[in-house]
Order: sequence, then structure tokens, then C-alpha cells
Amino acid sequence: MNRTRVKICGLTTADDAALAVNAGVDAIGLIFHAKSPRNLSLEQALVIRQSLPPFVSPVAVFRNADAAFIRAVIAGLNPDYLQFHGDEPADFCAQFSRRFIKAVPMGDSATDVQAFAAQFPNAAALLLDSHGGEHSAGQGKTFDWQRVPARCALPLILAGGLTGSNVAAGVAAIRPYAVDVASGVEATPGRKSAARINEFFEGVNRAKY
Repeated sequence: MNRTRVKICGLTTADDAALAVNAGVDAIGLIFHAKSPRNLSLEQALVIRQSLPPFVSPVAVFRNADAAFIRAVIAGLNPDYLQFHGDEPADFCAQFSRRFIKAVPMGDSATDVQAFAAQFPNAAALLLDSHGGEHSAGQGKTFDWQRVPARCALPLILAGGLTGSNVAAGVAAIRPYAVDVASGVEATPGRKSAARINEFFEGVNRAKY
């Protein structure tokens, strides 16, 4: 069985990043969106980024941000990946010469994952989240996993309402390349819980295909 990678999103302090690193995280998400309770300034994000050891990838997360702002974050932070969580078209995402992840709004029942893969052929992966329709991201809601195709042209990252209690079932059902969690490992919005992070990793590790 291939190892399921783990991304923890919405980190706001270097201390919380250390909790994620100690648990074995593969990537962390640093959010640059003013309406998010996990929003960071570039200075705050840089402190977290500089605390990371090798082989833990920082991901800069945007939602319908201005291109000039994204370029400023890239110049100041040098993230390994960009993640686009809004309505950004493929040519917009690709203009920054940086590998990117595109979020798919699975809260919209009309969303077709295969069509998204065709629209974003240069994406490093698609992140399946429960935003769209009546739902915004980071609300701890799941979506119907049966809507995920058995095969896809791009690697899939499962997100949306994952916790230590349901991530094993999600991994078994979807067999994603990676899972992504934010609110499911938090004590309060923006602050992570060591116990919940460890429980999440235990769930990932016990998942059976």
C-alpha cells in the first residue's frame, strides 16, 4: 500500500508547525485570505516557514487573490507550492512558474472532478474540499465521497471535514494521494491541538485499502 501523505492547513504559529512536524506532516498550508480566521501576514508566515525542517513543504493558500499580491508572497516566502481555493482559471494559476494545487468545490453537487482535471492539466494535484454551493472552506463539513472517481488524471488530495475519527474511512474509500486537514485538528480556529493531530495521524496510519 502506498503511504498517504498529510497536509495540515491553516497553521498560524511556529509552535503549531512544530506539533505538525513532530507528528510526521509532509506539507503545511499558510493561508493568505483576509476573511479567514487563519489568515497570516507575510511576516508571520515567514517565521513559520523558517522554522520548518527539510522535506516539509510550505504551501501558500490563496482565494481569488490579486496576481501582484501572490507574486509578493512568492518573493518573500518562497513557498514550494501555491494552492488556489477560489474561481481562478487555469491560465491564472499557471502564470507564476510555481507548482500549484487547485481546490475543487465538492459542496456544489454539479462539480465534475474529471472535468476539473481536464481544465487544469498543469496542476500538481486537485484538492477535493467541501466548499461551493452553500458551504465555504474550513467549516468542518464533509461531502459525498461516492462522487469521487475511481481514477483521475491528477493526484487527488482529500479534504473537507476530516478528523481523527473519519480519516481512516476517507482514505479507504478514496485512496487519495494525500489528505488535508485544518479545523479537524484544532483546539480553536487557527490554533492546533497536539492530541487531535496525533489522533489524525493514527487514523491515517490505520486506514486499510
